[in-house]
Amino acid sequence: MLAMVCPGSVESDNFVKSILNYIDGRFVRRTQEFADVNPADGSVIAQVSSADKSLVDDAVQAARKSLQGEWGRLGTRERAARLHAVANAIEERFDCFVEAEVADTGKPVALASRLDVPRAAANFRVFADLVKTAALESFQTETPDGKNALNYAVRKPLGVVGIITPWNLPLLLLTWKVAPALACGNAVVVKPSEETPATATLLAEVMQEAGIPNGVYNVVHGFGPNSAGQFLTEHPEVNAITFTGESRTGAAIMQAVAPSVKPVSFELGGKNAAIVFADCDLEQAVNGLTEAVFLNTGQVCLCAERVYVERPLFDRFVTALKRRAEALVPGWPMDESTNLGPLISAQHREKVLSYYQLAREEGATVVTGGGIFEFGNALDNGFYVQPTIYTGLQESARCVKEEIFGPVCHIAPFDSEEEAVALANDSKYGLAASIWTTNLSRGHRVAQKMNAGITWVNCWFLRDLRTPFGGVGLSGIGREGGMHSLNFYSELNNICIQL
Repeated sequence: MLAMVCPGSVESDNFVKSILNYIDGRFVRRTQEFADVNPADGSVIAQVSSADKSLVDDAVQAARKSLQGEWGRLGTRERAARLHAVANAIEERFDCFVEAEVADTGKPVALASRLDVPRAAANFRVFADLVKTAALESFQTETPDGKNALNYAVRKPLGVVGIITPWNLPLLLLTWKVAPALACGNAVVVKPSEETPATATLLAEVMQEAGIPNGVYNVVHGFGPNSAGQFLTEHPEVNAITFTGESRTGAAIMQAVAPSVKPVSFELGGKNAAIVFADCDLEQAVNGLTEAVFLNTGQVCLCAERVYVERPLFDRFVTALKRRAEALVPGWPMDESTNLGPLISAQHREKVLSYYQLAREEGATVVTGGGIFEFGNALDNGFYVQPTIYTGLQESARCVKEEIFGPVCHIAPFDSEEEAVALANDSKYGLAASIWTTNLSRGHRVAQKMNAGITWVNCWFLRDLRTPFGGVGLSGIGREGGMHSLNFYSELNNICIQL
């Protein structure tokens, strides 16, 4: 069987492809396997080879060996050129990446084509260009004896970086980490989510085509505890860990790396707030928050689950967002008309539906949704839920405080700017926020009061990849993006020369 093929290129109904580990330029199988399930209809689309502890060690040793070989000898410009070649190769296999991403996640093809795959290529180009021009500090220092010294910084790779990625934006977030890590001269061992293994493996083929030396990019498949994730984070020869996912998993990883004091970068969960002022452009706010609440079936760490609306606009806004939620079209992900996909798994659907039930028990008014779809075809075996809007909950309700990670929001009124800020900031999380107002001064003022890593004003999910990205509180540690990524994936060494 092939290491990876595009979903849809296999014609036999009885053929299930294999997704293998990728170690030192070779696709490697292990005896233990697990199923890769299509969330749209519950069908098994692949058997995934699970890496044992010895294979994870092989991956780490291959990565370390590559740093002593061709990759470690390449200059910055040559590394950047090869990353551009990776971006070009992703675009050459654009349809294959789209199909793999859609099959694994169930997200609509229109979304994967517009967001995930273009961003994957862009991530490599941005960091390839940035590393070529990244400045470092230098100082001429006057010494006590009246002489001078020259201090200047040099950038060195960390070494072997363990990269653990989530299932909601698997290709986008994988390349968001791999690209700057490689730009800085590191080698990587990637552990993608067990729910979405395909595109990380497909990227291995692209790495080969683009001339990335063997051992620089490695993929190990498996789960977290007592599996590839734990084996990677606890490996003594891994020099740093970067992780995007649940806050609880981040805490477990932090505990695992504490004895070796590895640097970590965590982008974790969120219970993000949006503040809608009565002077907003209502159409703009409704359009933006339709995306912010329901994009990727609400399975984006930046999605808004708490929406606060100034009281004079409250009823009109709720009605308008209800209309937009009910106009979303669930269906087969490869259908261009579909704009609402399934949740990632049966287990995650159970979690989201349990919150739907909890909201009722906590006294919510169901504006729309709160259940599942019935299609009358194979989609009934998938993991779809209705886009859902609640009102009427107390701020202390679990459904207001806990991350649900589904197509759902609670809308509550507020009466003053100070109250809105207090409500938005009343959370253990602090990843993102959005503010909707035509008052420019208010937009600036309120944005600067948000306890969040990123705040949008009159927009959502608009990203400049050079800017800092990360969260506060339970939403993470550290910042990535632009120079922040380069500085995380590098050791900055100072050299002092007395003149």
